Amino acid sequence: MNIRPFREIKRRKTKVVTVGNVKVGGDNPISVQSMTNTLTTDTKATINQINDISEEGADIVRVSCPDVDSTTALKEIVKHVPIPVVADIHFHYKRAIEAAENGASCLRINPGNIGNEKKILEVLSAAKNNGCSIRIGVNAGSLERDILEKFKEPCPEALVESALRNIEILENKEFSNFKISVKSSDVFLSIAAYRQLSKVCDYPLHLGITEAGGFVSGSIKSSIGLGSLLMDGIGDTIRISLSDDPPKEVKIGNEILKSLNLRNRGVKIISCPSCARQAFQVIDTVKCLEEKLSHIKTPLTLSIIGCVVNGPGEAAMTDVGITGGGKGNSMLYLSGIQNEKVLTDDIIEKVVEEVEKKAAEIENNPKK
Repeated sequence: MNIRPFREIKRRKTKVVTVGNVKVGGDNPISVQSMTNTLTTDTKATINQINDISEEGADIVRVSCPDVDSTTALKEIVKHVPIPVVADIHFHYKRAIEAAENGASCLRINPGNIGNEKKILEVLSAAKNNGCSIRIGVNAGSLERDILEKFKEPCPEALVESALRNIEILENKEFSNFKISVKSSDVFLSIAAYRQLSKVCDYPLHLGITEAGGFVSGSIKSSIGLGSLLMDGIGDTIRISLSDDPPKEVKIGNEILKSLNLRNRGVKIISCPSCARQAFQVIDTVKCLEEKLSHIKTPLTLSIIGCVVNGPGEAAMTDVGITGGGKGNSMLYLSGIQNEKVLTDDIIEKVVEEVEKKAAEIENNPKK
């Protein structure tokens, strides 16, 4: 169901860059990224993890390339994965050249760390010749020494100055196929830096709270930081940095975008926290449905409410809804309209059936 959101976010207009077959910036959908934590030289493990990341809904993936064996492995990796690969490069310009030549769709570098002008030109030449974009990756933990000495500590102004310095290097070489990030593990520092940078350049911004922490704390920090920026219309691609399994980063990233109506993928479940009024076990039901409906990629909404206080109202605004009733029965809603009573023991099976049916209907009639 297409329920008009209370507020629609007006995104900041940026240039468009390409990462493989994914366009970043402009009016293109905000893309979700993650990064592998396997050894890149272990091609089988890296390919498997990238495919898991892609299956969870990632548009782009990054891999670390600290040595020549890793950049060589890219040649095989990119043949077996469905999404563009970004090569994470630090300092050594030859790794960047090798990555571009071996199939990377983007290089994550800081041009100022690459070396002299000749080395930078060689990297940019390799990027241009291989259709490879660049991400300028400024991080509060690795600022240039002179900038750190000038500002005494990482601060928004320091991150922005570093970004502008690296932007100037690329612009002077007539290279514009790049995006930028100004990350910190501090939520307030990150938000301030991105806001300042968004006022002085129109290149696409890659959002992230770096080293955010474990699954719970990192997800919360990232939701606050990225959510605040996205609500301001800032951000063209995002990565949630968690000390956890990479596909979980993608799940949280997509959930943030879904909650802001910026991008919909899969089933958006609206469910109550449950209380003594619930007519069935809401929490267990939702957990089970999240797993059983994870294969659905079509955007649609599902409400699972344990009683009639808020149930009918929520169900009226979702594609499929269940509202707890009495005497072992709950009410099934389809497209906001009461449809039939469902026995408690049959809720999961019935909801899965109706959601799959609704997804197929939407796929077959996309204009409806």
